[in-house]
Amino acid sequence: MTRALTRNSLMAAVGLWTRLRSGPVLSSYYHLCGKYGTSGCKNGQRHQEYSTESAAAEVEVAEGLRPLPGGGGGWDFVGAREYLEYRRALYGEITHKAVLVDAVGTLVVPSQPMAQIYRNLGEKYGVQYSEDEILSRYRWAYEQPWGRSRLRYVADGRPFWQFIVTSSTGCSDLQYFEELYQYYSTEKAWHLCDPDAEKVFQALRKAGVKTAIVSNFDTRLRSLLQALKCDHWFDAVAVSAEVAAEKPNPTIFLKACELLGVKPEEAVHVGDDRRNDIWGARDAGCDAWLWGSDVHSFKEVAQRIGVQV
Repeated sequence: MTRALTRNSLMAAVGLWTRLRSGPVLSSYYHLCGKYGTSGCKNGQRHQEYSTESAAAEVEVAEGLRPLPGGGGGWDFVGAREYLEYRRALYGEITHKAVLVDAVGTLVVPSQPMAQIYRNLGEKYGVQYSEDEILSRYRWAYEQPWGRSRLRYVADGRPFWQFIVTSSTGCSDLQYFEELYQYYSTEKAWHLCDPDAEKVFQALRKAGVKTAIVSNFDTRLRSLLQALKCDHWFDAVAVSAEVAAEKPNPTIFLKACELLGVKPEEAVHVGDDRRNDIWGARDAGCDAWLWGSDVHSFKEVAQRIGVQV
């Protein structure tokens, strides 16, 4: 049985929510992530940084962020227990009915740095820029307004990615673009961020927790998930190219909840980008945890909502 919340417990839960949004340590982390357009993903002993939803731009982010009290993620401070008690008082032992997951940077990461691939494949097409210059030009291009629309990924996203490739490399050869485009459509270009992901998602679904991908991506995402043999882990996929809304627009999160048949407040979204994933999900009414800070593995996600793996 779940004990009733005291006024102090409820106030502590509110305080936790505030600290999650604006605490000094997370604010510093978020500042770096916003500056570089990235967030962290742990893969074994190796720590890599990728620009979120940018088809694999690997970037270097300043190290040495001060850890949160308790020696770990964003939940290891006063108030975490009260917050979980608050959720359990509302929803029972399993605190969320659905888990929404970001794709690039959370579920999957590129197998090789983007600039290296652009450079290696481009040599035979006359690409002469160094990897550092390609990466710099890529970052600039990715931040530019895309026409009069906020949607970058429409259908297969080819026009947008042609702009990115040409801007990054100075090469407008369509054969070169197609080779790159097809490469990032295959399992060779990607790998799962968490080796225990399959076991965790099986446990979540067995416990009755629904799962969905929520991603800024083009229509290649579904076939990519199939190629990585993880499409069957999810009950739904909300991809921006199909929903016509990109994170942080709350519409894409609401669509995912609609597809799963849950209310936004019954879902938690896990993603690596402060603006797109955390702010966007919370604006939609969902709970949200930052990958690489609040949680570091899918097993931790499962345990925090009350599912043992």
